[in-house]
Amino acid sequence: MSEKRLWKGCDAIAEAAIQAGCRFFAGYPITPQSQILEYMSWRMFEVDGVFIQSESELAAINMVMGAAMAGFRAMTASSSPGISLMQEGISYMAGMELPAVIVNVNRGGPGLGGIQPNQGDYFQSTRGGGHGDYRTLVLAPHTVQEAVDCVFGAFNLADKYRNPVVIQIDGIIAQMMESVSISTHLYQYPPEKPWALTGCQGREPQLIKSLYLGPGELTKHDWKLFRKYKEMEKEVRWECYYTDGELELLIVAFGTAARVSKSAIQWLRQEGINVGLFRPVTLFPYPKDALRKVAEGAKRVLVVEMNTGQMLEDVERFLRRDVLFLGKPSDVFYPEEIYQEVKRILGG
Repeated sequence: MSEKRLWKGCDAIAEAAIQAGCRFFAGYPITPQSQILEYMSWRMFEVDGVFIQSESELAAINMVMGAAMAGFRAMTASSSPGISLMQEGISYMAGMELPAVIVNVNRGGPGLGGIQPNQGDYFQSTRGGGHGDYRTLVLAPHTVQEAVDCVFGAFNLADKYRNPVVIQIDGIIAQMMESVSISTHLYQYPPEKPWALTGCQGREPQLIKSLYLGPGELTKHDWKLFRKYKEMEKEVRWECYYTDGELELLIVAFGTAARVSKSAIQWLRQEGINVGLFRPVTLFPYPKDALRKVAEGAKRVLVVEMNTGQMLEDVERFLRRDVLFLGKPSDVFYPEEIYQEVKRILGG
């Protein structure tokens, strides 16, 4: 590992992608992810990669599709409404089983919304977002260092499963500066991709497609994808924070909401109140079995999200019990707000 230095979130994510072997980036400016695009615009040329500022988000995802089809480690980045425009291309890539990394820096919505940090894209990311029966792996880091680590993991998972992987963060993680270590001497050569379209001189032609018109062809393909998504469930990742023993209340949160929750939990613990945190790192696949096990020892469960309640629906479904909710769409919690809500719930 390299020595630690101060990195802004967007820059650190971009550099991590370079070190992970990304050699193709196409994107379009939109706040608060534009600095990923800016960083790639000069850094990619230093490593003999390809950078394209496309004419739109639609063009960007289709360029990434082409690069992935040719065997490149490819990435794009955007923010909520820009990711919405990419959904058709992401669906096509899932159907064609093409690996790529997509960074979504969530901003306020719906519609054009605003540039405030938000976690309102949970449904979009975990349900596929576009048309058809498909899924994307979704990683949700809560620090800049973890975002860097997730970039390396995302490229490996994308190649392993031949599937798009989404890294979901918000403007806080994207814009804050933290002490981060990025591997600068571990260039990751992409694995062999015999399926890639690299020219058929000396071998039989190959075909990558998502169109299946023959009798039963699409049904067979869809079930193949389904089995792959079930296989992804072994990639679940999570963090437990102060969850040993019986808990008066368990907070479930991801990303920045989880990070802020940790401060509130420290204050509550100092007062002798047993509160813990369950933080999913993979939003899909969701670590539901781990959540159930931790929640067994909690009298109450509180979901904290920077939206009006999206992960809440999954937590209720997995636990099948009453779940409390604290939401703050398009804004960031102060630790005091979570602290006060827990005190209110516990009666004092």
